[in-house]
Amino acid sequence: MTFAATILTLYPEMFPGPLGVSLAGKALARGDWSCDTVQIREFALDKHKNVDSPPAGGGAGMVLKADVLGAAVDHAVERQPDAPILAMTPRGKPITQERIRQIASGPGITLMCGRFEGFDERIFEARPQIEQVSLADIVLSGGETAALAILDACIRLLPGVMGAASSGTEESFEEGLLEYPQYTRPQEWEGRTIPEVLRSGDHAKIAAWRKAMSEDHTRLRRPDLWERYRNARD
Repeated sequence: MTFAATILTLYPEMFPGPLGVSLAGKALARGDWSCDTVQIREFALDKHKNVDSPPAGGGAGMVLKADVLGAAVDHAVERQPDAPILAMTPRGKPITQERIRQIASGPGITLMCGRFEGFDERIFEARPQIEQVSLADIVLSGGETAALAILDACIRLLPGVMGAASSGTEESFEEGLLEYPQYTRPQEWEGRTIPEVLRSGDHAKIAAWRKAMSEDHTRLRRPDLWERYRNARD
């Protein structure tokens, strides 16, 4: 089954972008996933194809219009009625690896890429199935960059995209922890050596070391993840 990605955007030329190369690009060529863009401007109602308007109440910037967005979303739903719809906005709920796994196991995804000062809030009231999601606590020039990142996270989990099946399960966030440190040849570099346990050949000791390192790094670097991990174990 092909994982179908539909992107609502003012800049369709940005896709597939970097997802057209490497593993994602090979998967696209094989037909493991598809990438279709929908130009939001095509749903503008006036002869000038305006998609934005000044914010009600005044203020800087422009806001994407609800009537234009509504028509674009309805078009996407007709094409993919069972696909979740995610709107890229810094006001959204942070996306998680768990949600990425859920999406990757489904038929596809529709992504709404914001621009300017964002979306008219009424689109979310009128189309409650839209999920407002954020990539991180940062503000981008538009939602396209965030959409590419979310698509990449989904595509790499599709069957056959990654070479080793375990590659997707021993990553940061998959078990609620950051990934353990990695090393490779040469054994010594600038006076620094690979930890002895990784050269021992004792798989049980290696697994225990990796688990301990994951826990230590998560506790020190991401106390928010560590707290959730501890609560889940209790």
